[in-house]
Amino acid sequence: MRAPDWLTARPIAHRGLHDLARGIVENMPAAAQAAIDGDFSIECDIQLSSDGEAMVHHDDALGRLTEGSGALLGKTAAELKAVRFKHTPERMMTLSDLCALVAGRVPLVIEVKSHFDGDRRLVKRMADVLASYSGPAVGMSFDPDQVLALRQFIPGRPRGIVAEREYAAADWPQASAEQRRGMTQLRHAFRTRPHFVAYWVNELPAAAPWIARNLFCLPLLTWTVRTPEQRQRAARHADQIIFEGFVPGS
Repeated sequence: MRAPDWLTARPIAHRGLHDLARGIVENMPAAAQAAIDGDFSIECDIQLSSDGEAMVHHDDALGRLTEGSGALLGKTAAELKAVRFKHTPERMMTLSDLCALVAGRVPLVIEVKSHFDGDRRLVKRMADVLASYSGPAVGMSFDPDQVLALRQFIPGRPRGIVAEREYAAADWPQASAEQRRGMTQLRHAFRTRPHFVAYWVNELPAAAPWIARNLFCLPLLTWTVRTPEQRQRAARHADQIIFEGFVPGS
């Protein structure tokens, strides 16, 4: 399988087209709708609830952008769907909710969040949701085990590696030293067999993504592009941007 052309055809709005100044918070319904209105692909994050649901949220705990507190993994989907984003009337979505909202109008680039504990239930639920979704969608993760889960449970959809050059223990406390070593230099690519790579823009150019792009012909996305300098770097070294803080083309 090759990555589809639509993956790099348009800029990808990081966690939707959010804008706190307008009361639009990342990963909430209005951010997805704004991306749809702008004809941008949507990058989003999913986390697992206690009862096995895929929730659209970046953090693994409440409180930064939402009301309430506590780990998402300790709450049911019903409890999390009742959680409201701060200073808005909107509430947390499931992946099913997001798919119903998007309805195939723009592509979805879904990042699977991980606790590096080998739990594949989140990808299994993602597979169940996408089985009845005909719109364009891909999955990706930093965790090689979750990329393997994408390969196992959703073989018919493209999958990607999210990566950077180094993985410090302070930044990746849930991953063991062995797991962090296994993530460097895309060295797990021959096991996970990704169809694309998403790499940190501040670390481009780099050998591993260059090899993936130029020798193995894998499309290279880059995140998170915010500044003019990062836009120039992305234009030189990547095929498409995952952006926030501005509107491409405006």
